Amino acid sequence: MAASGVADRLRVTGFLAGGALRRLRGVATGPVGLLSRWRFASPDRLLIAPQDIRTTDPTIAEDIYSGYFNFASRIVNAHGSSPFELAAPSPEWEAALHGFGWLRHLRAADTPLARANAKALVVEWIAARGRIESGPAWAPAVAARRILSWLSQSPLILENADRAFYRRFMKSLGWHARVLQRSLPRLASPEDRLTVAMALTQLGLCANGFEKLQRRAVRLLVEELGRQILPDGGHIGRCPQAIVELLLDLLPLRQAFVARSVAAPPQLVTAIDRMMPMLRLFRHQDGALALFNGMGVTAPDRIATALAYDDARAQPLTNAPLSGYQRVEGDDAVLIVDAGKPPPLAWSGEAHAGCLSFEVSAGGHRLFVNCGAPPAGRGAFRLASRATAAHNTLVVLDTNSARIAPSRTGARTLAGLIVSGPTDVRVDRAEDSGATTLRMSHNGYENRFGLLHHRCLTLTQDGRRLAGEDVLKPSGRRGVGTNAEFAIRFHVHPQVRLSRLQGGGILMEPPSGDPWIFEAGDLVIDVEESIFFAAPDGARAAQQLVVHGRAQLTPDVHWSLTRYSASRENG
Repeated sequence: MAASGVADRLRVTGFLAGGALRRLRGVATGPVGLLSRWRFASPDRLLIAPQDIRTTDPTIAEDIYSGYFNFASRIVNAHGSSPFELAAPSPEWEAALHGFGWLRHLRAADTPLARANAKALVVEWIAARGRIESGPAWAPAVAARRILSWLSQSPLILENADRAFYRRFMKSLGWHARVLQRSLPRLASPEDRLTVAMALTQLGLCANGFEKLQRRAVRLLVEELGRQILPDGGHIGRCPQAIVELLLDLLPLRQAFVARSVAAPPQLVTAIDRMMPMLRLFRHQDGALALFNGMGVTAPDRIATALAYDDARAQPLTNAPLSGYQRVEGDDAVLIVDAGKPPPLAWSGEAHAGCLSFEVSAGGHRLFVNCGAPPAGRGAFRLASRATAAHNTLVVLDTNSARIAPSRTGARTLAGLIVSGPTDVRVDRAEDSGATTLRMSHNGYENRFGLLHHRCLTLTQDGRRLAGEDVLKPSGRRGVGTNAEFAIRFHVHPQVRLSRLQGGGILMEPPSGDPWIFEAGDLVIDVEESIFFAAPDGARAAQQLVVHGRAQLTPDVHWSLTRYSASRENG
């Protein structure tokens, strides 16, 4: 068996064993150890209310008052009933409802009606679900979100509150802290552990008498930040959206330390400082984030809010080898490349099989984009969006360069995770006065086909030409497909219009600015259907340019993307 195959099996075995160990530890410590260590207590009062920096929409307050709850692309009319007693249309909708993030819209409305509605809904939730401790409403990540929302919106909830409700609200916060602390030893999801750590730290800072909780939670927070935020500022799961969401939570947390005159842990401060340039690495000229590894629709308001707190106004990171990304700029053209291995198993649930894929934009418009991730809950589409064929890269025999465990897998904990993929991804970046060149390779097709994918991308400094070369080379190992068919796919943004030129080239016309010409030498460029999942109004039909070949008959493919104005002047 190939060494990489053995390594993949060892990774999976270790992951499963680790999960079993966490469950055993939770059983062993949950009933006795944690009850003695984490005593149930209620805070006397709240000292500060942290800011929720996510944007608000007062019109949503009117919808909520009218009984309409719109979460995760699903609208439910409560018809006068409590929304917490309704049958949820999807798990994502239910998590959003019980997370109470929508309270910020009621606060933004700033009307007596909105304030009364907010308080009434919190009262309803505490009465209906406050001590149940089971079901989706008490999933650790949902409960943590609820703490963060209640703390930030506490001025809205507690305005003119009588003593009885105030005490009931404080008691519920204490109960939340108890439940979350008990869940920690058996909490397998690393994302959930970080969310819980942030919520408990925030509660410890805001609540009087919770100093011990704050110190313990900070230790967990520091541990998870060290594990999940890489030295170059990327998230270990490699999803651009993860950086946005973390910043929107970590920035108010940093402010809460300042408000309480408590020194923030250096790891929190440096993590934020590293993440800002990394966030800029992913930004195209139209403000959207590149569609890699689970990234879907960009929320421009959230990105703008996060970057507004970047005191240093850092320049975009261009070389992020630990996170596995590269950015090249040439005048108004931007090239962003996924040049990394799949993330560790535990963090790979949203990762894509898009090694060496790229996106390019110019003049404020995206030209080549990956398909992007559809909203949560679209299972079949989501799996398709993770395939290698959904990315701007080379695909051998329509086979993914990384293997994603199917949902029907025997080991349920592995479902959706990347269990094997490229283990050797190489990048050499060379810059001179005229251009920047990335020479890259990965071995994701070595075990099955005995082939290595080499890709070279060169963007000129004036941003007028992107030249590419894709090569399939035998690795020296025996494979069943050393002459396998391959396709190099270039997914086109829906706003770009295509037309074929004499000689075989393709004219690409964005909504404004210079058109571009895509060429692939003497090879035929096919125009095929594609789909763009990351449009704000839902999935849209798109097109893709495809160059087909065989590994031995067409060992290397040269292609180029050139501004039409430049080619016309030179011709």
